[in-house]
This record gives sequence, C-alpha cells and structure tokens, in this order.
Amino acid sequence: MTSSVSALSNTLLQSARVRWYKPHAVLTSYGPAIVFLVIGLIVAAAFGLAPRLLGPRRAAASRQSQMTPYECGLPSEVTRNFRFGISFYLIAMLFILFDIEVIFLYPIAVQLRAFGTFALVETAVFITLLMIAFAYVWRRGALEWK
Repeated sequence: MTSSVSALSNTLLQSARVRWYKPHAVLTSYGPAIVFLVIGLIVAAAFGLAPRLLGPRRAAASRQSQMTPYECGLPSEVTRNFRFGISFYLIAMLFILFDIEVIFLYPIAVQLRAFGTFALVETAVFITLLMIAFAYVWRRGALEWK
C-alpha cells in the first residue's frame, strides 16, 4: 500500500512539474530581450572598434592639440585649476529639479478626463507646492547670479 501511495505521489509530482515548469516557455518569453541585448552589445562593440581599426593614424603632436580646450576658435583662458562657482551648480540643480517635476504634469494633462476630478485636485496641490518651492528658492536668493 505504501509503495502504491508513493508511486502515485511521484506521478502527481512529475505531472505537476511538467505542467508548471516549462523551460522552453521561459526561454521563449526572454528570448527577444536576450537577442536585443546581444545585438546591442555587438553594435556597440563595432562602433567602438571601427574608428580605431579603420581611422587614420595620427602623430603625437596632433593628439596633443586635440587634448587642449577649444572655445569658438580662440585659445582658452581657463586654467586647469579653474573652479566654477557654487551658484552655477545650484542653478543647474534647481533647473533639473523643477524640470523633472514639470514632466510629471504631462501624463495628467493628456488623460485628465480619464483620471477625473481627483487628478485635477491632486494636480492643483502639486502645482501649488511647486510654486511655494519656487517662491522659497527665489526669496532665498538662489536664483541670483553673483
């Protein structure tokens, strides 16, 4: 009796394994992504190696001239030790911050009727908080270029 129960349980386990685990189904679902990744790596490698293999060879003096900064045809007056002021970084970070926040408004603007009144109220709250943050930054003088 125990042998028939164990044989039955083994048969049920095998049928359950066959039914739930299908390795070819997993490969089929990830196959296009893997092919896309491999093709992308091959193209990236080809674009990286082609200029080195097919491009002209340059002398060391030419390479040195390529390493110097270039600004509109004039020699650069910037030294290696030159540091940008903190206001440059502050303005850049604030631009990125407010720019990304405004991007969040686009999906709501496109589908406002589908989202309904709740989305309109939430958008109004979001814009209000955005304006409060902008006024705070402006009042603190973060937008002043010194």
